[in-house]
Amino acid sequence: DQHAAAIHLDVHKSPTCGCCTLWMDHMAEHGFTSTGHHPDNLGALKVELGVPARYGSCHTGVTEDGYVFEGHVPARYVAEFLANPPADAIGLTVPAMPVGSPGMEYKDMFNPYDVLLLKKDGEVEVFASVETYEQQF
Repeated sequence: DQHAAAIHLDVHKSPTCGCCTLWMDHMAEHGFTSTGHHPDNLGALKVELGVPARYGSCHTGVTEDGYVFEGHVPARYVAEFLANPPADAIGLTVPAMPVGSPGMEYKDMFNPYDVLLLKKDGEVEVFASVETYEQQF
């Protein structure tokens, strides 16, 4: 995870959200550093950052360059995105909170999900389809 070495995320979340902290732990295991913040109005912050409500999740990670990683995006896809960010993109999102995604592990359960590319115009496209637990690493 050499790309992640110098990358710091400001993670905006609810102070009571445990899965957000577990996601931050996952990111740290893959070389990212992060600082947790607890804004008074998380929803307004997401709107300000360009995350459409329908693609939202429980926390928002932001790089120093202003790229946004919404929800339980696996570190490998954050690193892939940052290695070559598409010109029209603001970041990635995993809407809602899929069971088995980083920070949302529960027993041996896993629900396949898509990592979506968030575009500046508010549209999305599939960045990665995660079919298995192992594919996240």
